[in-house]
Amino acid sequence: MNTTKTKRSRNAGFKNRSASRPSGQGRRSNSKKKATTSIDINQLVKKVQPSIQQKYISERTFDEMPLDVNLKANLHKKGYQTPSQIQDETLEPLLDGRDLMGVANTGTGKTAAFLIPIVQRLMKDKAPMNALIIVPTRELALQVETEFKSLVHGLGLFASSFIGGTSVGKDLAQLRRKNHIIIGTPGRLKDLMDRKALRLDKIPVLVLDEFDRMLDMGFVNDIKRIVGDMTSRSQTMLFSATVDKSQKSLISTILTNPVEVKVNAGDSSSDQVDQDIIKVGEGEDKFKVLSDMLSESDYQKVLVFAETRRWVSKITKKLTESGIKADQIHGDKSQNYRVNALNRFKSGKLQVLVATDVAARGIDVNDITHVINYSIPLTYDSYVHRIGRTGRAGKTGKALTFIN
Repeated sequence: MNTTKTKRSRNAGFKNRSASRPSGQGRRSNSKKKATTSIDINQLVKKVQPSIQQKYISERTFDEMPLDVNLKANLHKKGYQTPSQIQDETLEPLLDGRDLMGVANTGTGKTAAFLIPIVQRLMKDKAPMNALIIVPTRELALQVETEFKSLVHGLGLFASSFIGGTSVGKDLAQLRRKNHIIIGTPGRLKDLMDRKALRLDKIPVLVLDEFDRMLDMGFVNDIKRIVGDMTSRSQTMLFSATVDKSQKSLISTILTNPVEVKVNAGDSSSDQVDQDIIKVGEGEDKFKVLSDMLSESDYQKVLVFAETRRWVSKITKKLTESGIKADQIHGDKSQNYRVNALNRFKSGKLQVLVATDVAARGIDVNDITHVINYSIPLTYDSYVHRIGRTGRAGKTGKALTFIN
C-alpha cells in the first residue's frame, strides 16, 4: 500500500458520514433514505503494538484431557495437539454440565471449545437430539457441521444443519433421520418449528454461537422463542466476540449461574489487526484506488465489504473486468453459489472476495491478508466483526476503510 496515501488520509475530526443500509441478512428495505454511521473516525485507525503478552501455551495436551480415546484419535488426525485458551479453560466446566459464557475473538478455537464436550457427552450417551447449536449465518452453520463430522469420524454420530436458501423439503426429510445434534440459523429453525417438524422440548443442551451477531441481525425474538421451547434444557453455552451492556439483561435470562471465560475484554477489535483509513479525495475514482492497491504484491487474499448487494455486484464485475480474480457472496446468491465462492477463495483461486455483512461471520479462512471496507460500516460492532476475518491464528492482518 502507498504509505504516503495512508498518512495523508487520516483525519481525526471526520465522523458520522453517510452510508447506505447494509444487507446480507435476508431482509430487503424499500427505503431510499440513507442511514448514518455512528462510527468515529478515530476508531478506524490503530497500529498493532508489539505484544507484551506471551502466546497462550496450555500445560496439558489433548491426550492428557479427560476425553474418550476415540475422540482423542480424531483430534490427532486433525492435527490438534494442545488446546487453545478457550478450549482449555472451558472443558471441565462444560463436562460438569455448567452453563458458560465464553468471550473470545474469532480464530481462537471457539467451535471446538463447545463441540468437544458435546462429543464427549455423546460418547457416553448416544441419545438423538442431544444438542442444538444456533449460529447467525449459513456459512458458520456449515463450518460447525464440518468440524463436528471431523471430530466424530467413525464414531456413529450424526448432525444436520438447517439454513436459509436450501430446500425445506430436504430439511423435513433430514429431520426424520437420526441426528445427535441439530445446527441451524434462527430463521430456518423457527420455520421448522412452525411447521411442527422440529420439536425442542426434549433437547438438553443449547449452544448460542456468535450471540452478539445474532442480536445485531435482529434475531432476538427468534432466539427467545427457541429458548422458551427448550423446556428440558439443562445446559446452555453462549459464545460471543463482544458483549454489550445492553445484552446483559437478556443473557441473564438465558444462563443460570454461568462460568465466565474471557479470552478478550469483549469490547475491542482484534489486537492483531493494523487498522487505517484511505481517504478518497473529491473527484478521485475510488475503484481505481482499490484496484491499484490490489495490484500490489502483499494484497494476496483480500476480503472487501460493501454495504449493499448492488454495490457488491458492481465492485465484483469491475474487478473481474480489470483482470483481478474476484467473486461475491450476499443474500441474493444461492447457498451452493456462496459455498463454491468461499471454497475458491480458501483455495487461493480467488484473490478477492466481495461481500455484504453476511460474510462478517462464518468465513473460516486463517490467511486473509486484508479486510477492506469500501465505505464506513454503520456500526462499530459490524466493523469489529468484519476485521476479525484477518489477524487470526497469531498472524497480523490489515484492515483499511475508504473515507469519501
